[in-house]
Amino acid sequence: MILAVEKSQLSGRVRIPGSKSHTIRAVAIGSFASGISHVADPLASSDTLSAVDIYRKFGASITVGEGWVIQGTGGAPAVPDDVLDAGNSGTSLYIAMGTAALVDGWSVLTGDDQIRSRPAGPLLDALNDLGAEAFSTRGDGRPPLAIRGPMRGGRTHLDGSKTSQYLTSLLLNCPLAPPSAGLAAGDAEILVSNAVEKPFIEMTLGWLDEQGIRYERDGFERFYVPGGQGYRAFDKGIPGDFSSATFFLCAAAITGSELTLLGLDMDDSQGDKAVVDMLKEMGARIEQLSNGIRITAGGFDKLTAGEFDLGGTPDALPAMAVTACFADGVTRLVNVPQARLKETDRIRVMREELTKMGGKVEELPDGLVIEGTQLHAARLNGHSDHRVVMALAVAGLACDGRTEVDTAEAVNVTFPSFVELMQSAGAAMATA
Repeated sequence: MILAVEKSQLSGRVRIPGSKSHTIRAVAIGSFASGISHVADPLASSDTLSAVDIYRKFGASITVGEGWVIQGTGGAPAVPDDVLDAGNSGTSLYIAMGTAALVDGWSVLTGDDQIRSRPAGPLLDALNDLGAEAFSTRGDGRPPLAIRGPMRGGRTHLDGSKTSQYLTSLLLNCPLAPPSAGLAAGDAEILVSNAVEKPFIEMTLGWLDEQGIRYERDGFERFYVPGGQGYRAFDKGIPGDFSSATFFLCAAAITGSELTLLGLDMDDSQGDKAVVDMLKEMGARIEQLSNGIRITAGGFDKLTAGEFDLGGTPDALPAMAVTACFADGVTRLVNVPQARLKETDRIRVMREELTKMGGKVEELPDGLVIEGTQLHAARLNGHSDHRVVMALAVAGLACDGRTEVDTAEAVNVTFPSFVELMQSAGAAMATA
């Protein structure tokens, strides 16, 4: 599918859909719980529906509608009767790996071609340390994976430099480890090196705190999680997704538009809310409202370059790379090597595609250096990466002529209503 974009001015009010990260955590925890959980305003996308499919196979009953209803397994997930397919969802894959390690039987986990290229070795090693059997069927640390539990607890060293999702998987699943051998009744001690994406770890811990799950921590370097615990049913609303809102914020910034984004909570734990402060530093005017935020920006001649650490916000790299092209001066996006391990190598891909538009972009091992210049319309490859497709579409909104981005069907992974909401704000954008 091709996404065609022409120069546009945006205005009005847009309600941002629910957070993908919160929605997937809600699916997992509701599936672990005893009783019936109700999830209001969830994100319905390919990624979150992959999580639903996986946890149904683990024995949860999940009804998907305007709100989602989850009948949990009472902390006893079942042996799946089929392969667990994570689709394009790394979050679903990694969390499900920990759940598979609770089950007294084999689970096989896989995903699409992008997921089958993503590393899982550090989490496989950790699950083996904790008493499960876990291996990559191809012997390369990547899906397909085979895992059998139940894990017994113990001590493990986890390399946290590639993604926060390994640690999230252990933090969510280890409380359910059965009381048997281990440090003490199935307890797990997780020693973490080089933790990245810390806001997402805090998000996971926030869910544990709401559930009354006991754990100890020393910063992001050590976690002690007692086993034999349980989750309880909950009623919870999902806040708007700052990762999705980033594309609208950046679009307003580079087109000199005023836009109000509803459903965003600046007190939420999502890391990508940091984009608000980044854009403020670049010269955008952003006001916090009771039910969202309003951005007013002056376009190319009003944005200034800066240096931004994206270690905690890797999903922001594609949109921030576009924004940097329209800022006066040289912008550095740094400390985000894990962006090379997402659906694509987003550092390389964004350099390649922005260069086609006339961008002046240099790769770093851990980021990008971008000199501001006026971009021009072009035919672009979205690389089947939802965030790359949306970022390049945003770039087209500030360029004379017609920009075309292929593989645009990828937006369904996290933001199925992206084009519709952009159109509602005045964007000249359509699929073909």
